[in-house]
Amino acid sequence: MRKKIVRIAIIVVALPLLYVATVLLYATVTDFSPPLKEDIQVHGQVIRSANDSIYSAITWNLGFTGLGAETDFFYDGGTVVTQTEALVTKNREGICKFVAANPDVDVYLFQEVDSTAKRSHYVNLVEELAASLPGFVRSFALNYNVDFVPIPFLDPMGKVKSGLASFSNLSTTKAERRSYDSQFSWPTRLFFLDRCFLAQMAKLDDGSDICFINTHCSAYDTAGVMVANEIKRLMNYADSVYKTGTTVIIGGDWNQCPPGYQPKDPKTYNEYILSDDQLPENWRWVADIDTPTNRKMNTIYNPETSYTSVIDHFVVSPNVEVVGVKTINLDFAFSDHQPVRLDFRIRK
Repeated sequence: MRKKIVRIAIIVVALPLLYVATVLLYATVTDFSPPLKEDIQVHGQVIRSANDSIYSAITWNLGFTGLGAETDFFYDGGTVVTQTEALVTKNREGICKFVAANPDVDVYLFQEVDSTAKRSHYVNLVEELAASLPGFVRSFALNYNVDFVPIPFLDPMGKVKSGLASFSNLSTTKAERRSYDSQFSWPTRLFFLDRCFLAQMAKLDDGSDICFINTHCSAYDTAGVMVANEIKRLMNYADSVYKTGTTVIIGGDWNQCPPGYQPKDPKTYNEYILSDDQLPENWRWVADIDTPTNRKMNTIYNPETSYTSVIDHFVVSPNVEVVGVKTINLDFAFSDHQPVRLDFRIRK
């Protein structure tokens, strides 16, 4: 009897260890390792070319259509891993209706766009957005490509294939993915994003060049070092493009607050404030610091009590005249982020 109990105990201990070892081995062998630079295919055809002197761009982290106002999220202290299919559908349809209802926007820079993932019930959001934006070209760069995310243990996130998606009604010539070299240590890095930015090059009607850069900087970077290194790499690239005579607009989820923003409760959440010193001379941060762009996901959204901040915004090259920047308040109905719109002119 004692031997039987010992055998059972060994099995009870060994099976979880074997599971963990198998998951780690598989994740290591199949780890997504993109190159530092990769040309990205541009799909679609421009039908309505922008020809106004004022151009517009929207940046929006879509929260993979699983982080609407009705949910919390386990990474932020909540409990939900995968939202119900009905709520994911509600979020996806709300996002698509929003972009379809704003036909005057020239460029969309989306983050957390799932192409194939358990958490978004395997719906290809890139294709759904394309259907809502006829006459726009698009490019898509993976930054999260894991066959099986094993956490949490009892309800694993599973397969995730997600990234940055940029849409434009400008005559786009090329797109490229540029990797950030920031990484968490092994084995955490096996199940986290491989951060990058997506640059989309286009020509305006007057023949001049413009580059729209879509970025999603590191989250859960408690020391702020990873984001600082990412911004340095990004701005070195952006400034080199600008020096060729190309206008540059950068939008995205920076996971840090713009200069001039005052955190709501710095004692509870350690939020980093970006600095003008991180930009080349005469480049500018452009943000709406009066309207929140992100909420914490420890609970469902409550406009009275939920912690909010501003981490989605733009950077523009010196030749850009900002006409306006505004966060569009949707009460976080469809994502834990809100869209931010930039209107601008290009100084000759």
